[in-house]
Amino acid sequence: MKALSLCLLMACGAVAAAGADKPLNILLLYADDWRHDTLGVAGNPVVKTPEIDKLAHDGVRFSSNYVTTAICGVSRASLFTGKWMSRHGCRGFKMWTDETPWSETLPGLLKESGYYLGHVGKWHNGRTYPSDKYDFSRFYHGKHWYEVEGKGQVHVTQRNENDAMEFLRERPKDQPFCLTVAFFATHAWDGHPLQFLPQPQSYNLYQDVHVPVPVNATEESWQRLPDFFSDRNEGRNRWRWRFDTPGKFQEMMKNYYRLASEVDATCGRLIGELENQGVLDNTLVIFTTDNGYYHAEHGLADKWYPHQESIRVPLIIRDPRMAEGKHGEVSEAMTLNVDLAPTILSAAGIEVPERMQGEDIAGLYLSDASKRWRTEFFYEHPTLQNKNFIPASEALVRKDWKYMFWPEEGVEQLFNLTVDPIEENDLAGDPEQANRLAAMRKRFNELKAAAK
Repeated sequence: MKALSLCLLMACGAVAAAGADKPLNILLLYADDWRHDTLGVAGNPVVKTPEIDKLAHDGVRFSSNYVTTAICGVSRASLFTGKWMSRHGCRGFKMWTDETPWSETLPGLLKESGYYLGHVGKWHNGRTYPSDKYDFSRFYHGKHWYEVEGKGQVHVTQRNENDAMEFLRERPKDQPFCLTVAFFATHAWDGHPLQFLPQPQSYNLYQDVHVPVPVNATEESWQRLPDFFSDRNEGRNRWRWRFDTPGKFQEMMKNYYRLASEVDATCGRLIGELENQGVLDNTLVIFTTDNGYYHAEHGLADKWYPHQESIRVPLIIRDPRMAEGKHGEVSEAMTLNVDLAPTILSAAGIEVPERMQGEDIAGLYLSDASKRWRTEFFYEHPTLQNKNFIPASEALVRKDWKYMFWPEEGVEQLFNLTVDPIEENDLAGDPEQANRLAAMRKRFNELKAAAK
C-alpha cells in the first residue's frame, strides 16, 4: 500500500505543482456522533439534510467509510495523525504528542507549509487546548447552549457557525487556509435530562413524523449480546436515558435529527460563503464524523463497540481536481478515518510522513486505484473505567464478514454481513464455520500487529 501511496502522492503533487501559485484550501466539516445513514442522500426516511446532500451531488460520497476506533477522543487523534490508536497512543481523551510530534500531524504539517490554520469547536484531545499551534482557534464542547458575552444564550451550532464565518471572512487572502469546523452536534448534552436540545426554530421539524424503530431495538437483541453485557454497561445505561419507552424514543430521535438538520444548514452557509468569496472551486471540502451511533439497536445507545451502527460513518469529498463525470458518484470502497490526513496532505502537495498509516483517498476518484484498495481493516477500542462500564473490543471488518473479539473475556463472535447485516446471528460456535473462524482469527492477529 505504501508504494501505491507514493504513486498517488506523486500524481497529486503534479496537480499541485501545476497550480503551485494557488494551493488548495481545505474546509473540514466534522460532526459528532453521526452515523453513515443520518443523511437524506443516504436514504434516511426522516432527516432532511439538503445542503450535505448537495455536497454529495457535487462530489463523491463514500458509503463504506469507517472509523478505526468509535469514540470522540481517539477518533480525533486518528484524524489528525493518520494512525491507529495502537500507534498514536491516545486511548481516551489525552493528547497524542507523546507518540506523535506535532510537527508530524496534519495540522502541524499544514501550518509549517504556510497554511493559515483554524479550528472551531470540539477538541477533546487533552485538557490543554493547543491555541498556540493555530492561527485562529475557538475550542469548546460539552453542552448545547452557551452564555456568550454580549450575545446572551447562543446555541453551540450557531456558535460554530459564527466562529467559522469570522475565520473565513477575516483570514489573510494571500495564504491558503485549512479550517476544521468540529461541530458538537449531534452529540448529546450528557447529564441533561433532555439529552438533545435543538434551537427553538427547529421544533417545527419532524413534529408529525413517526421515526421508524430499528427492527433489532428489542430486548431479544440485547439478550443476544455476550453474557458480560450487564445493566452496568454504559451503552445500556444511556439506552435507559434515551430509548427505554416508545414515547422517549420518538422525542429523542426527533431532537437528534433536528440537531443534524441545524448542522446541515450551517454547512450550507459556510460553503455558500466560500462561493461568495470566489474560492469554492479552489477548496477541498470534506464532510465526515468521529463515530457512529446506536439508535437503540441491540438495546444500546452511543457508540464504542464494533457493530456497524457504531463504526460506519459518512464521508463526502468535494475536490476541485475531480472530473465533472465523477460528481455525484457513490463509491463503495472501504475508506477509513485514518485516510483523511494523508488525503489532505497530498492535496496540499505536502509529503506524507512514513509513520502515517492511512492512504490517499483521492486515488479513488482521480485515478483508478480502486482495484488495489483495501478490502478489510482492524478495529480497536480500549476499556474505559472498567470492563463492566465499557469493555475493550476489537474486530476484523470486511464487507461480507466480521470477526469480533472481546479481549478481557476472550469471547469471539462471527457474523455473515451479507445475510445478517444487523449482526444478530453469531456464527462463532457453528461447526460449519470453524475453518472461516480460524482463518479470520489469523488475519485479525496479523492486522492487529501491523497497527502498532
